[in-house]
Amino acid sequence: MSTSRPSKRHALITGGGTGIGLAIARELKSNGTRVTVCGRNLDRLKEVADTYGFLPLEMDVTREESVKNATRIAEKTAGVINIHVANAGIAEGVGFASMDIGFWRKIMATNLDGAYLSIKYSLASMIKGDWGRIIAISSVAGIRGLKGASAYTASKHGMIGLIRALSEEYLYSGITANAVCPGYVETPIVDRNVTLISKNLNISPEEAHVRLSRLNRNKKMLQPEEVAKTVLWLCSKGSNNVNGQVIPIAGGQV
Repeated sequence: MSTSRPSKRHALITGGGTGIGLAIARELKSNGTRVTVCGRNLDRLKEVADTYGFLPLEMDVTREESVKNATRIAEKTAGVINIHVANAGIAEGVGFASMDIGFWRKIMATNLDGAYLSIKYSLASMIKGDWGRIIAISSVAGIRGLKGASAYTASKHGMIGLIRALSEEYLYSGITANAVCPGYVETPIVDRNVTLISKNLNISPEEAHVRLSRLNRNKKMLQPEEVAKTVLWLCSKGSNNVNGQVIPIAGGQV
């Protein structure tokens, strides 16, 4: 196996049962990494784990005790965590004027608090070694504003701020921290948004899909594997000096 690949490492991926998280898990596993996939739907995690050879663990990133316990089991079962992918998130939007504090807190609890908690406990394992990768799956909404989704936008901006701070704090440790910012990706989250847009605008699902695709700069829907390949590169030998960076995957300039 090439030394440029993340072989003999252990990766913990939140939201690893579907979409981008699953694609990342598959990519890392196929390149020799031990993979733990975490999420709230344990049945789904067990299903993909049986197929691909992952360790499935139930984890609710909004609950500190859940994150702490799952991370502890992951380390005990598969070894020190070398790679942490903070991928768990929810993508919902509502107009700022009509948004209540409950909705704001719900988005922040998963997208930002969840990233903080999951990174915190993986990092406690990671620092036992001399090499580590922290990768946050943010969004193009973390780089620019997204109309009708101020809470989501703020949460994804917050993830980038967290990553930039960590990249400085652990600068000489062998641990890097970077954020990947996809545009619209062909995932179950986008499928749900397609259904919602179709219903609200009284248009066909096909037209709703086209409208979302056009929001990417190249007018094409992205594939989860494109994000996964970027994460694999960030875990490779050739990326040792890539740190504190924000990498958009959106088909062009953001």
